[in-house]
Amino acid sequence: MRILVITGAGISAESGNPTFRGKDGYWRNLDPAKLATPEAFARDPKLVWEWYRERRERIRAAKPNAAHEAIVTLSEQAREFLLVTQNVDDLHARAGLAPEKMVQIHGDIFVSRCSRCDFKRIDHDQEHEHEHEEEEDGIPRCPECGGLMRPGVVWFGEQLDPGKIDIVEDFLGSGPCDLVIIIGTTALFGYIIDWAVRAADGKGHLIEINPDETPLSKFATKLIREPAAIALPRLIEQFLMRSDPAL
Repeated sequence: MRILVITGAGISAESGNPTFRGKDGYWRNLDPAKLATPEAFARDPKLVWEWYRERRERIRAAKPNAAHEAIVTLSEQAREFLLVTQNVDDLHARAGLAPEKMVQIHGDIFVSRCSRCDFKRIDHDQEHEHEHEEEEDGIPRCPECGGLMRPGVVWFGEQLDPGKIDIVEDFLGSGPCDLVIIIGTTALFGYIIDWAVRAADGKGHLIEINPDETPLSKFATKLIREPAAIALPRLIEQFLMRSDPAL
Protein backbone atom coordinates (compact mmCIF):
# COMPACT_ATOMS: atom_id res chain seq x y z
CA MET A 1 0.00 0.00 0.00
CA ARG A 2 1.01 3.58 -0.67
CA ILE A 3 0.34 5.86 2.27
CA LEU A 4 0.68 9.61 2.71
CA VAL A 5 0.38 11.21 6.14
CA ILE A 6 0.31 14.96 6.69
CA THR A 7 0.65 16.36 10.20
CA GLY A 8 0.24 19.83 11.63
CA ALA A 9 0.59 21.61 14.94
CA GLY A 10 -2.26 19.72 16.57
CA ILE A 11 -0.29 16.50 16.93
CA SER A 12 2.55 18.34 18.68
CA ALA A 13 0.14 20.27 20.89
CA GLU A 14 -0.83 16.94 22.44
CA SER A 15 2.81 16.63 23.55
CA GLY A 16 2.69 20.06 25.18
CA ASN A 17 3.88 22.28 22.33
CA PRO A 18 1.43 25.19 21.92
CA THR A 19 0.08 25.99 18.48
CA PHE A 20 0.40 29.44 16.91
CA ARG A 21 -3.34 29.85 16.67
CA GLY A 22 -4.43 28.14 19.88
CA LYS A 23 -5.47 29.86 23.09
CA ASP A 24 -2.00 29.21 24.54
CA GLY A 25 -0.17 30.35 21.43
CA TYR A 26 0.81 33.83 22.56
CA TRP A 27 4.28 34.52 23.98
CA ARG A 28 4.90 37.51 26.25
CA ASN A 29 1.60 38.91 24.94
CA LEU A 30 3.07 38.88 21.43
CA ASP A 31 1.50 37.17 18.45
CA PRO A 32 3.93 34.42 17.32
CA ALA A 33 2.68 34.80 13.75
CA LYS A 34 4.14 38.32 13.80
CA LEU A 35 7.46 37.10 15.20
CA ALA A 36 7.91 34.37 12.59
CA THR A 37 8.63 36.77 9.73
CA PRO A 38 11.73 38.12 8.00
CA GLU A 39 10.55 41.61 8.91
CA ALA A 40 10.44 40.82 12.64
CA PHE A 41 13.93 39.34 12.47
CA ALA A 42 15.28 42.39 10.64
CA ARG A 43 13.65 44.68 13.18
CA ASP A 44 14.57 42.83 16.39
CA PRO A 45 16.67 39.66 15.88
CA LYS A 46 17.39 39.40 19.61
CA LEU A 47 13.69 39.17 20.47
CA VAL A 48 13.09 36.58 17.75
CA TRP A 49 15.99 34.48 19.00
CA GLU A 50 14.71 34.67 22.59
CA TRP A 51 11.40 33.26 21.40
CA TYR A 52 13.02 30.48 19.38
CA ARG A 53 15.33 29.49 22.24
CA GLU A 54 12.35 29.15 24.54
CA ARG A 55 10.56 27.10 21.89
CA ARG A 56 13.60 24.85 21.54
CA GLU A 57 13.65 24.30 25.30
CA ARG A 58 9.96 23.38 25.35
CA ILE A 59 10.38 20.96 22.46
CA ARG A 60 13.39 19.30 24.10
CA ALA A 61 11.28 18.78 27.22
CA ALA A 62 8.35 17.36 25.25
CA LYS A 63 8.01 13.70 24.36
CA PRO A 64 6.48 11.98 21.34
CA ASN A 65 2.92 10.90 22.05
CA ALA A 66 0.91 7.86 21.02
CA ALA A 67 0.01 9.44 17.67
CA HIS A 68 3.68 9.90 16.74
CA GLU A 69 4.33 6.28 17.65
CA ALA A 70 1.33 5.04 15.66
CA ILE A 71 2.65 6.81 12.56
CA VAL A 72 5.95 4.95 12.94
CA THR A 73 4.08 1.65 13.16
CA LEU A 74 2.10 2.51 10.03
CA SER A 75 5.25 3.49 8.14
CA GLU A 76 6.80 0.12 8.86
CA GLN A 77 3.81 -1.74 7.39
CA ALA A 78 3.42 0.29 4.20
CA ARG A 79 4.99 -0.65 0.89
CA GLU A 80 5.55 3.05 0.19
CA PHE A 81 5.17 5.74 2.82
CA LEU A 82 5.76 9.45 3.18
CA LEU A 83 5.07 11.79 6.08
CA VAL A 84 4.81 15.47 5.25
CA THR A 85 4.88 17.48 8.46
CA GLN A 86 4.32 21.18 8.91
CA ASN A 87 5.92 20.88 12.34
CA VAL A 88 9.45 22.14 12.89
CA ASP A 89 10.00 20.02 16.00
CA ASP A 90 11.80 16.68 16.17
CA LEU A 91 9.04 14.60 17.74
CA HIS A 92 8.44 12.42 14.69
CA ALA A 93 12.16 11.65 14.49
CA ARG A 94 12.40 10.91 18.20
CA ALA A 95 9.44 8.55 17.90
CA GLY A 96 11.58 6.54 15.49
CA LEU A 97 10.38 7.54 12.04
CA ALA A 98 13.09 6.95 9.43
CA PRO A 99 14.47 10.22 7.97
CA GLU A 100 13.94 9.06 4.39
CA LYS A 101 10.22 8.66 5.09
CA MET A 102 9.70 12.23 6.32
CA VAL A 103 9.73 15.76 4.91
CA GLN A 104 9.67 18.75 7.26
CA ILE A 105 8.12 21.11 4.78
CA HIS A 106 8.45 24.16 7.06
CA GLY A 107 12.01 23.44 8.16
CA ASP A 108 13.68 22.34 11.38
CA ILE A 109 13.75 24.54 14.49
CA PHE A 110 17.01 22.93 15.60
CA VAL A 111 18.83 24.02 12.45
CA SER A 112 20.55 27.40 12.59
CA ARG A 113 21.58 28.88 9.26
CA CYS A 114 23.35 32.01 8.17
CA SER A 115 21.16 34.76 6.74
CA ARG A 116 24.01 35.76 4.43
CA CYS A 117 25.91 32.63 3.31
CA ASP A 118 25.15 28.89 3.03
CA PHE A 119 26.52 27.91 6.45
CA LYS A 120 24.17 25.89 8.65
CA ARG A 121 24.41 23.82 11.81
CA ILE A 122 22.17 21.48 13.81
CA ASP A 123 21.68 22.46 17.46
CA HIS A 124 19.77 19.53 18.93
CA ASP A 125 22.02 19.49 22.01
CA GLN A 126 21.23 22.45 24.25
CA GLU A 127 24.53 22.12 26.10
CA HIS A 128 26.54 22.73 22.92
CA GLU A 129 24.11 25.06 21.17
CA HIS A 130 26.35 28.10 21.47
CA GLU A 131 29.68 26.31 21.51
CA HIS A 132 30.71 26.98 17.91
CA GLU A 133 29.27 30.42 17.32
CA GLU A 134 30.09 33.97 18.17
CA GLU A 135 27.35 35.94 19.84
CA GLU A 136 26.73 39.62 20.04
CA ASP A 137 24.08 40.76 22.51
CA GLY A 138 22.44 37.32 22.43
CA ILE A 139 22.36 37.14 18.64
CA PRO A 140 24.37 34.26 17.12
CA ARG A 141 26.82 35.12 14.34
CA CYS A 142 28.01 32.93 11.51
CA PRO A 143 31.53 31.57 12.15
CA GLU A 144 32.21 31.67 8.40
CA CYS A 145 31.17 35.17 7.36
CA GLY A 146 30.02 36.93 10.53
CA GLY A 147 26.45 37.32 9.28
CA LEU A 148 23.42 36.93 11.53
CA MET A 149 22.38 33.35 12.14
CA ARG A 150 18.66 32.61 11.99
CA PRO A 151 16.46 29.60 12.73
CA GLY A 152 16.26 27.18 9.80
CA VAL A 153 12.51 27.41 9.43
CA VAL A 154 10.19 28.82 6.80
CA TRP A 155 8.75 32.09 8.02
CA PHE A 156 5.50 33.67 6.89
CA GLY A 157 6.09 35.34 3.56
CA GLU A 158 8.93 32.98 2.59
CA GLN A 159 8.95 30.28 -0.07
CA LEU A 160 9.08 26.57 0.68
CA ASP A 161 12.33 24.74 -0.01
CA PRO A 162 12.14 23.58 -3.67
CA GLY A 163 14.07 20.42 -2.83
CA LYS A 164 11.46 19.39 -0.27
CA ILE A 165 8.63 20.18 -2.65
CA ASP A 166 10.32 17.90 -5.20
CA ILE A 167 10.30 15.01 -2.71
CA VAL A 168 6.57 15.38 -2.19
CA GLU A 169 5.85 15.81 -5.89
CA ASP A 170 7.96 12.77 -6.79
CA PHE A 171 6.01 10.69 -4.29
CA LEU A 172 2.67 11.91 -5.64
CA GLY A 173 3.85 11.39 -9.19
CA SER A 174 4.53 7.70 -8.55
CA GLY A 175 0.83 6.94 -8.34
CA PRO A 176 -2.28 7.43 -6.21
CA CYS A 177 -2.24 6.54 -2.53
CA ASP A 178 -4.45 3.89 -0.99
CA LEU A 179 -4.61 5.82 2.25
CA VAL A 180 -4.15 9.51 3.10
CA ILE A 181 -4.34 10.65 6.73
CA ILE A 182 -4.35 14.34 7.66
CA ILE A 183 -3.72 15.00 11.34
CA GLY A 184 -3.95 18.16 13.40
CA THR A 185 -3.53 20.74 10.64
CA THR A 186 -5.75 23.76 10.11
CA ALA A 187 -5.18 23.21 6.35
CA LEU A 188 -4.98 26.95 5.76
CA PHE A 189 -2.20 26.54 3.22
CA GLY A 190 -3.51 25.60 -0.22
CA TYR A 191 -0.69 23.18 -0.96
CA ILE A 192 -1.72 20.98 2.00
CA ILE A 193 -5.20 20.52 0.54
CA ASP A 194 -3.78 20.08 -2.95
CA TRP A 195 -1.35 17.35 -1.90
CA ALA A 196 -3.96 15.49 0.15
CA VAL A 197 -6.61 15.51 -2.58
CA ARG A 198 -4.15 14.64 -5.35
CA ALA A 199 -2.71 11.79 -3.28
CA ALA A 200 -6.14 10.20 -2.77
CA ASP A 201 -6.97 10.84 -6.43
CA GLY A 202 -10.65 10.14 -5.84
CA LYS A 203 -9.88 6.47 -5.17
CA GLY A 204 -8.01 6.20 -1.89
CA HIS A 205 -9.32 6.83 1.60
CA LEU A 206 -8.77 10.39 2.83
CA ILE A 207 -9.10 10.52 6.61
CA GLU A 208 -8.99 13.72 8.62
CA ILE A 209 -8.22 13.53 12.34
CA ASN A 210 -8.93 16.90 13.90
CA PRO A 211 -11.27 18.05 16.70
CA ASP A 212 -12.28 20.99 14.49
CA GLU A 213 -13.58 21.39 10.96
CA THR A 214 -11.05 22.61 8.39
CA PRO A 215 -11.11 23.57 4.71
CA LEU A 216 -10.00 19.99 4.01
CA SER A 217 -12.97 18.39 5.78
CA LYS A 218 -15.26 18.49 2.75
CA PHE A 219 -12.81 16.36 0.78
CA ALA A 220 -12.41 13.66 3.46
CA THR A 221 -13.99 10.25 3.13
CA LYS A 222 -13.86 9.86 6.91
CA LEU A 223 -13.82 12.49 9.67
CA ILE A 224 -12.56 11.72 13.18
CA ARG A 225 -13.23 14.53 15.65
CA GLU A 226 -10.94 13.34 18.42
CA PRO A 227 -7.39 14.13 19.57
CA ALA A 228 -4.82 12.29 17.48
CA ALA A 229 -3.18 10.50 20.43
CA ILE A 230 -6.53 8.83 21.11
CA ALA A 231 -7.86 8.30 17.61
CA LEU A 232 -4.79 7.37 15.59
CA PRO A 233 -3.54 4.36 17.57
CA ARG A 234 -7.05 2.89 17.42
CA LEU A 235 -7.31 3.59 13.70
CA ILE A 236 -3.93 1.99 12.97
CA GLU A 237 -4.79 -1.06 15.07
CA GLN A 238 -8.00 -1.52 13.08
CA PHE A 239 -6.08 -1.08 9.87
CA LEU A 240 -3.47 -3.68 10.77
CA MET A 241 -6.12 -6.19 11.83
CA ARG A 242 -7.81 -6.08 8.43
CA SER A 243 -6.55 -7.72 5.31
CA ASP A 244 -8.86 -5.42 3.34
CA PRO A 245 -7.31 -1.92 3.29
CA ALA A 246 -10.73 -0.27 3.54
CA LEU A 247 -11.09 1.43 6.91
